[in-house]
Amino acid sequence: MTPKIISDGIVRAVLTLAGIFILVLFLYKIQTVLIYLFVALILSMVASPVVFFLKRKLRFPHVVAVIFTLVLFLGLLAGFVMMFVPLIITQSANLSLLDTAKLETDVMNMVHSVNDYFGIDTQKMIKDANLTSKLNFNFIPAFLNSIIGILSGFGMGLASVMFITFFFLKDRKLFFTGARKLLPSTHEDKILNSLRKVNYMLSRYFIGLIVQLAVLFTIYLIVLLIFGVKNAFIIAFITALLNIIPYIGPVIATVLVIVLTLLGNIGPETQGEMLSTTLYVVIGYSIAQFIDNNVSSPLIFSNSVNSHPLEIFIVILVSGFVFGVLGMIIAIPLYTVLKVVAKEFIPKNPIVKALTKDL
Repeated sequence: MTPKIISDGIVRAVLTLAGIFILVLFLYKIQTVLIYLFVALILSMVASPVVFFLKRKLRFPHVVAVIFTLVLFLGLLAGFVMMFVPLIITQSANLSLLDTAKLETDVMNMVHSVNDYFGIDTQKMIKDANLTSKLNFNFIPAFLNSIIGILSGFGMGLASVMFITFFFLKDRKLFFTGARKLLPSTHEDKILNSLRKVNYMLSRYFIGLIVQLAVLFTIYLIVLLIFGVKNAFIIAFITALLNIIPYIGPVIATVLVIVLTLLGNIGPETQGEMLSTTLYVVIGYSIAQFIDNNVSSPLIFSNSVNSHPLEIFIVILVSGFVFGVLGMIIAIPLYTVLKVVAKEFIPKNPIVKALTKDL
């Protein structure tokens, strides 16, 4: 090799690495836009059957069917948000009825019981922590600003997702035709087969997710109704919905139901039963989550995306460590897409063959 060839190779390698770095940096900078596109794509997949039904059965024009479907989804979202209103009003009323003297007595009795049983001087620990001197209210303006920022960000994100989803649904055939023209002729069939399989597998996954949430919601509702928790339907729905986040969601749901159950039994008449009722509810939720983790969830997801439960667990765990909570949520759909694409393009690879034997 001549020095010129070596230098040209080094220059090309450096330029290639620089191009990859710039591309990755660009994708990182527009990650919010990519999330909007991903959410809009998922929403368009969920909304497509509704649009198809309106066009076929009710004879809606295509654009009217798309608009009606998006308005329906916005109505469902608004209804979900409005579900929090009676819950907040009820808990506020419960706080106003709080018998602070009795609550203080109960807490102090519990502290003394803990001290006697474990030999811990809790009062000394609180005094050494010097909590009162550290307490200040400087966090209130920052907290309010963060709430405003979250609400404005959510509003912008919702408007962006709805706008993108509208055109995904309205011009779906146009996008498909344009994509076919851009596809290389040598891989056109493989890419189109991948898209069809991905659409089918993701539809199965989301149906399985809905079934899982429905099972959890039913069990949660039964537990809350048995122990007479107020706003049982709303609490069961919210805590079941939190299970969209694998592994972390059930923990958040348990903490939330503890807080809401305590607040629901904080009135003078039920304050004495507050701790026992909360304990029973937590036990019921733990049983429900045990059933979900060991029976319903593995069966539903292994059948919906044709993956082994251990395989799904490892994928979710790795995605959580690398990408956080969002990675855990999108882990299974993204992994399913990668499996389908790998089977179409490198079906003879031993690893791909082992992982996609059931696809």
